[in-house]
Amino acid sequence: MSGTETPAPFDVALIARSAEWIAQSSGLLIAAGAGMGVDSGLADFRGTEGFWRAYPPLRQAGLRFEEIANPRTFDDDPGLAWGFYGHRLRTYRETRPHRGFAILRALAGRLADGAFVVTSNVDGHFQKAGFAPDALCEVHGSIHHLQCLEPCSPRIWTADAFAPEVDAANCRLVSLVSPPPSCPHCGEIARPNILMFGDGGWLAQRAEEQEKRFMAWRERAARPVIIELGAGKAVATIRRMSERMKLPLIRINPRDPEVPAGQIGIKAGALATLEAIQTALAKTGFLPERAGQAER
Repeated sequence: MSGTETPAPFDVALIARSAEWIAQSSGLLIAAGAGMGVDSGLADFRGTEGFWRAYPPLRQAGLRFEEIANPRTFDDDPGLAWGFYGHRLRTYRETRPHRGFAILRALAGRLADGAFVVTSNVDGHFQKAGFAPDALCEVHGSIHHLQCLEPCSPRIWTADAFAPEVDAANCRLVSLVSPPPSCPHCGEIARPNILMFGDGGWLAQRAEEQEKRFMAWRERAARPVIIELGAGKAVATIRRMSERMKLPLIRINPRDPEVPAGQIGIKAGALATLEAIQTALAKTGFLPERAGQAER
């Protein structure tokens, strides 16, 4: 798994400008990609080599992320498919969100319109960090919810009862200990309610309801600012959304910080940048200096 990003030297002027934009806004639109989880110790699957470093057995099998994260794999080899997703489910359950999540919550708590999260991450870490489920839009779904592979019905249910045991050396579900989950309606194998590659069977209604709540928040939020964290170019859903909103944008990304004219791009990791912004805002009295410290 990837470790934390080494923070780059900060442009003090950009940090100060970001802090000013946030303090003058009415709310935060938090737009998060896979890089948001890197400081928690999660892999971001950046490129084929990055993915294979996280899952060496799949390198040996010659399987790329686009091939294992595909509903066809659940048809062809459910033990392998659930080995991959079961390992991720356990990892996300066991990993503690980094302190940056708490800093964002503290920032939102100071603003009249609070915050709304739009994320391509499926890890559930914003909920785990205390963000309200009704202020969250998971555009690619959630690993913590299941659906029928077929699907035989529009039903989506929680994965809470599934405790996968995975043979990590082979990336396979230990089926005698924890068989793949099944659809309670037809008995077919269940899959995560996640938008995969080549996916014509994803049940999107949960994400669509979240999107409706997001658009309602956007309509009533007076002067929101976007703070985008770890959203790369390979799967550019979040980056495109941020730019389409035509709002003040603070883009935090250690590799791809480029922004449209007039916006802020900071070439650094999420946690280090949020801590720097917190420090800048603490100096003005806008935010307590110790905000989020309990999350260390």
